[in-house]
Amino acid sequence: MIHNVAVETHPEIPLWNDPALSVTTRVSALIEAMTPEEKIAQLYGVWVGASDEGGDVAPHQHDMEEAVDLDALLPTGLGQLTRPFGTAPVDPALGALSLLRTQARIASANRFGIPAVAHEECLAGFAAWGATAYPVPLSWGATFDPDLVHRMASAIGRDMRSVGVHQGLAPVLDVVRDARWGRVEETIGEDPYLVGTIGTAYVRGLEDAGVVATLKHFAGYSASRAGRNLAPSPMGPRERADVLLPPFEMAVREGGARSVMHAYTDTDGVPAAADEDLLTGLLRDTWGFDGTVVADYFGIAFLKTLHGIAADWAEAAGAALRAGVDVELPTVKTFGAPLVEAVAAGRVPEKLIDRALRRVLTQKALLGLLDPDWNPVPAALDGADLDDPRALRGRIDLDGPGNRELARTVAEEAVVLLSNDGTLPLARPRRIALVGPNADEPTAVLGCYSFPQHIGVHHPATPVGIDLPTLRTTLAAEFPGTEFTLAHGTGVDDGDVSGIPEAVRAAGEADVVVAVLGDRAGLFGRGTSGEGCDVESLALPGAQQRLLDALLDTGRPVVTVLLAGRPYALGRAVTEAAAIVQSFFPGEEGTAALAGVLSGRTAPSGRLPVSVPRGAGAQPTTYLGARLAQASEVSSVDPTPAFGFGHGLTYTTFAWSDLAVDVEQAPTDGEFSLALTVRNTGERHGTEVVQLYLHDPVASVVQPVQRLVGYTRVPLAPGEARRVRVVVPADLASFTGRDGHRAVEPGALELRFAASSTAPPLTATVTLTGPRRRVDHTRRLHAVFGQEPSAGG
Repeated sequence: MIHNVAVETHPEIPLWNDPALSVTTRVSALIEAMTPEEKIAQLYGVWVGASDEGGDVAPHQHDMEEAVDLDALLPTGLGQLTRPFGTAPVDPALGALSLLRTQARIASANRFGIPAVAHEECLAGFAAWGATAYPVPLSWGATFDPDLVHRMASAIGRDMRSVGVHQGLAPVLDVVRDARWGRVEETIGEDPYLVGTIGTAYVRGLEDAGVVATLKHFAGYSASRAGRNLAPSPMGPRERADVLLPPFEMAVREGGARSVMHAYTDTDGVPAAADEDLLTGLLRDTWGFDGTVVADYFGIAFLKTLHGIAADWAEAAGAALRAGVDVELPTVKTFGAPLVEAVAAGRVPEKLIDRALRRVLTQKALLGLLDPDWNPVPAALDGADLDDPRALRGRIDLDGPGNRELARTVAEEAVVLLSNDGTLPLARPRRIALVGPNADEPTAVLGCYSFPQHIGVHHPATPVGIDLPTLRTTLAAEFPGTEFTLAHGTGVDDGDVSGIPEAVRAAGEADVVVAVLGDRAGLFGRGTSGEGCDVESLALPGAQQRLLDALLDTGRPVVTVLLAGRPYALGRAVTEAAAIVQSFFPGEEGTAALAGVLSGRTAPSGRLPVSVPRGAGAQPTTYLGARLAQASEVSSVDPTPAFGFGHGLTYTTFAWSDLAVDVEQAPTDGEFSLALTVRNTGERHGTEVVQLYLHDPVASVVQPVQRLVGYTRVPLAPGEARRVRVVVPADLASFTGRDGHRAVEPGALELRFAASSTAPPLTATVTLTGPRRRVDHTRRLHAVFGQEPSAGG
C-alpha cells in the first residue's frame, strides 16, 4: 500500500494511469495491485512476426522453442514483443498496422491495459523490409566521426519510432580482441576509446529519437577464446576493467542508454547472465544505471543447457533475476510457468520479481505506455484509413532520399585508402578489368544484421526491398567512356579456380584491374563473416588470394577493393598492388561511395578501426599489445600489422609542426594543454585525423605500448593550416592497478600526436607529480580538442 502521499489524484482513473502523479508512485501502485502471474508476465517477451495483411502478429516458431499460445498468455499481460518487423518481409505500413492491432489486443486482454514494448535490431539500420541499410558498425568506427554517427542513429531511431517500435538492440560495444571472431563486423573497432565515443554517439542519437538503446554484449563476448562465437572468455580482471568495460561505462554515463543486454559468455567460470557483481554491483550500484537489463536471446536458458550452473528452468530464472536480469528475450521459456511455480513454492523470492518489475514498469511509464490517453496508432499511420489495409501498402517509406544521402555520407567517410602508388584516383582509363566475386554482387555491401542478409535470404521469392547497385553499375556510371570487362575469377569461398585464367586474360587486355574481393555476410556458417562465421585464419576466404596473386603476376596495375566484415592478410598485395581500398560492408550506398573514391570525386578520409594483419596466422593480436606482444628475436611469429590501427591515406599530403606544451609538469589531478599545427601541403582538399596516443614508459603493472586517448577530424583546403589545441586531463593516464582499483600514478608520460598508431609521432614528454591518486567512474573521460586558423595558414 502507498501511505501518506499528499498528491492531487483523478478518482476516475487508477493511480498507475494518472500522469499527474510521479512515475514512482504510479509504478508502486501498479505493483501493489498485481498478482504474481501478472507481475511475471511483464518480464518476458514473445517472438512474433507482423502480418503482411495487416492482421495481428503471429508467434514465431523458433527451432529452439516450443510453440507459444498467445491467447493463453495475454490475459496476464505481456512485457515485450520481439521483432515484429524483423521476422519476415512485411510492407512497413502493413507491419505498423499489424503491430498496432496487436498492441490494442494486448492492452485490452489484461486488467491494467498495459501494452508491450516492441523491440527490433538496428545494428546497420532498422532491420525491417524496405528500410535503409546503413554501413555496419565497423564502418562507423572507420569514420572517426561521432557527430555523423549521431545523425545516422537519430534517423534510424525516428524511422523505428514512427512505426511503433520502442527499443533497439544496438549498439554493440564489444572491443575486438581477435579478428577471427565472426562478429567483428558488428563491432566498432579494437580500441576502447574509439568504441566508447562512437558507440555513445549512436546511443545519444537513438535515445534522442525516443528509442531505448540497448548496450551489448555486457561483458566480454568479444574476448572469447580463439575467436569462437559463444566460447569462454579467458580474460583477467584488469583486461576486463581497462579494455572491455570503458565503452559501456561511457555509454551509461554520457549516452543515457536505458537498457543493457548481458553477454552469452562466462568469465572465469561465471556466466554474465548470472554475474551479480557485474549486472548489479558494477552496473547499478557503482555506475548508477537505472534502466532494464535484458537477456541476450535464450541466454537465461543457456544457464542450464550450455553453462550447467542450473539444474532446471526455474533455477536458471532465479539465478538471472538474482544477478540483475529483468527481461527474458526473445520469448518466454524460463520466466513463464517455471518461474511462477518457483515463486509459489518459495524457491525464488517474490521481491526479486518486484525489483525487476519496477524497472520494467518505470520504463513503460516513461515511454507513455501507462498513460490514459495511450494510443496504439503510430505517427506514420496518423490519419490513415486503418480499415483498408490494401490502401496502406506503400504508404510508409523507410528509405527516403534523406536516409540514402546520410547512408552515402557515412559510407564515404568510412572508406579507408590503405596504399596507393599514384594510380588512384583513376585518370579515365580506356579499359578496366573488373574482377572478383564481389564485383557484380548486390549484397556484397551488406552485413549479417541487415534485413536482406538476416531475414531476406530465407524469402528468395520476395524482392530485396531496397536499391542495391553493384560496384559494376556504379563504376560504369562514374566512368561513362570506359570499356569494362567483367570476370568472376572465383567465388567468395567456393575454392573454384577454373575462372582465374579468364580473369588473367581480362587483366592483360586492360589498362587497370579493379579486383573486388572480401566476404559474404551470413549467420552460423552461411557466410564468411557474421554471427557464428568464425575463421581459423585471416587469409582471404576461398581461392581469392590465388586470384589476387594471379592478377599481380600480369604486371598490370591492380587496385584491390575489399568489401568485407573483418580485416584480412593480403599477402603480396601489401607491397605489389597499385592501391588497396578497404570498405567494411558500407551499406546500400557503399558502391557509389567507392566509385567516388576511385574516380577522385570523393577524397578518402576513413581510418582503420582495426589493424590489417601482415600474416594470416598471427592472431589474436591488436595494436594495444604490451612490449612482450611486439615482434622479437625469440619468436618466429611476427604480429606487426601490414597497416596499423588508425591508418588511412587521402589524395593530398599534410605537414605537422610546432608542437607546444604549456607546462611539462602537472599534478595527478591536473591537466596538460598542448597545440600543434596541421597544414595541407598538397593540391587537393583533404581531411586529416589527428590522433592522440598515450605511452606510459614505467607503470606499476604492464601497460600497452600506446593507447588512443583522443582524436579529431581536421578538414583542410589546399595550403590551409589549422592550429589544433587539446587539453589532456591526467585522468586519461589512469589504469587498474595491482589492488584492483583505477588510479593515476606519478611519473613521466609521452603524449604522441600521430596520423595512426604506426605513423611517426610528434611527441611531448610530460610528467605527473604528487601522490598516486585513486579515481572512479566519475573521472574525466575525454581530451578536449579545439581548432582555429593558424597564423599564416
